[in-house]
Amino acid sequence: MKTIAQIAAELQGYDPQALSADQVSAFLEQLVQPVTATEEIGIFEALGRVLARDVVSPLSVPPHDNSAMDGYAFAGAQLVAGQPLTLRVVGTALAGKAWTGTVGAGECLKIMTGAIMPPGLDTVVPQEFTTAADGDHITIAANVLRLGDNRRFKGEDLMEGGVALSKGALLAPAALGLVASLGLKTVAVYRRLRVAYFSTGDEILSLGEPPREGAVYDSNRYTVFGLLTRLGVEVIDLGVVPDTPALLEAAFRDAAQRADAIITSGGVSVGEADHTRTMMKQLGDVAFWRIAMRPGRPMAVGRIASAGFQKKEASSADAESTDSYQNDTGKAATGAVLFGLPGNPVAVMVTFLAFVRPALLRMMGSTRPAPPLLRAVSTEVLRKKAGRTEYQRGTVTTAADGTLQVCTTGNQGSGVLSSMVQANGLIVLHHGQGNVAVGDTVDVMMFDGVI
Repeated sequence: MKTIAQIAAELQGYDPQALSADQVSAFLEQLVQPVTATEEIGIFEALGRVLARDVVSPLSVPPHDNSAMDGYAFAGAQLVAGQPLTLRVVGTALAGKAWTGTVGAGECLKIMTGAIMPPGLDTVVPQEFTTAADGDHITIAANVLRLGDNRRFKGEDLMEGGVALSKGALLAPAALGLVASLGLKTVAVYRRLRVAYFSTGDEILSLGEPPREGAVYDSNRYTVFGLLTRLGVEVIDLGVVPDTPALLEAAFRDAAQRADAIITSGGVSVGEADHTRTMMKQLGDVAFWRIAMRPGRPMAVGRIASAGFQKKEASSADAESTDSYQNDTGKAATGAVLFGLPGNPVAVMVTFLAFVRPALLRMMGSTRPAPPLLRAVSTEVLRKKAGRTEYQRGTVTTAADGTLQVCTTGNQGSGVLSSMVQANGLIVLHHGQGNVAVGDTVDVMMFDGVI
C-alpha cells in the first residue's frame, strides 16, 4: 500500500497548498482500498450493500416464451396488410400452467398475461383491439398489429448462466427484485464499512449542555451522522473531543482500532490554536491540504495507526509523510483512513459530498460510477474566480417552457447551514470557470438520494 508521499509523487502538479478538486479526487482514489471480508445475507438485509461476487443466473427469465398482454395468441403470418383477420377461439391459456391443445390455421387461443405461448404461436392481439364475431370467433381490425407483437421471449430479461449483477454493484431496490426473480434467497456482499467520527474543539457544546459565551452547539456530528447513515455504513459516534492532547490521542486510537475510516470536523486549518493537527501528525501518515475550492479549503487526509502500533521514527533520509507503523513484532499496519474536515457546517457537508462520499463508496467495494451532474440554466449572475472550484447552494426548478433552471439560496457563507436545508443541490462551478451570466448553463450536483 502506497504512502502519502508515494501517492503525492505520482500526482501531476501536486502542491498541498494549492490542490484542485480534481487532484484531490485522484489522490483519494489511490489512498483508499476496498474492504475484502464478505458475508452471505438475505435479500431483505441487502438494500444498500455491495455485491462481493457476480450473481450468475441459475435460470432464464422469463423461463419460456409468454404473452405480454391479455388477449388472443395466433400465428402472425396470417396477418395481411390492409385486411381484417377473423379467427376461431379454440381454448384459453392461463398463467402458471401450459395449455396442451393445438391451434391450427384460422384459429387462435385466448391467453392471459404471463401465460406460456404454445408452439407455433408468435403474436398476441390485445383484447381491446378485437371484436366478437359469430359466437366463438373474433375479428382483428386491419393494420393494428404486426407479426410478433406482444410476445415475450425466453431469456429476454436474463439468460441462464449469464451474469445478472456484477461484483461491485450497489444493491438498489430494483436489484433486490432481480435477485428474487432468480429464486435466490441470499447474496454475497462485502462486510459493512465501519466509520468513526467525532467533532473537535473546546468551543463545541454537546446537546444538553447549557449555553456559554463563545461556544456553539455541535451540528456537524448530526449532519455527518445523517450522511453516513444514508450511505449505509456502520456508524461509530465518538462525540465531541476537547482540544486536550490526551483525550485527542485516546479518541484517535480508539477510532483507528474500531473503524476502517475516521472523520473529524475542525482543527485542520493552518495556525489554529489547538492540538488536533499535532496529534494527527504524531499518530499517522497525514497530509494537510489547502484546496482550491469554496467552501471547504482546509482538509487533512491520511492514515492513523491502530492501537498497539506505533509510528516509526523517520530516518534523516525519510520524509515525515513516508512514515509507516509497526507493533513490537515488526508487523506492518496501515491503520484507518483519516478524513479531517473543516469546522464550518456547510464546508463539512460540501467536502463530504465532493470527496469523502466517493472515497467511502470505493472502500465499500462499489464500482458504480458517480451520478452525472444535472445541467440547468442560471437565473442570476454568479460571481466566480477562475482557479478554484466553487460549490454554491442552489434550488433547481422547472420553468414554464419545461427547461430546468437554478438559482442560489442567497447567502453562501460556510456557516449558513439553513442554506443547505433550503437547497436541493450544489451548483458546481469548475476550476477554470469564471463568472456566470443569466441564461448560462451550469452543472448541479443534486441532493436527492444522496443526502
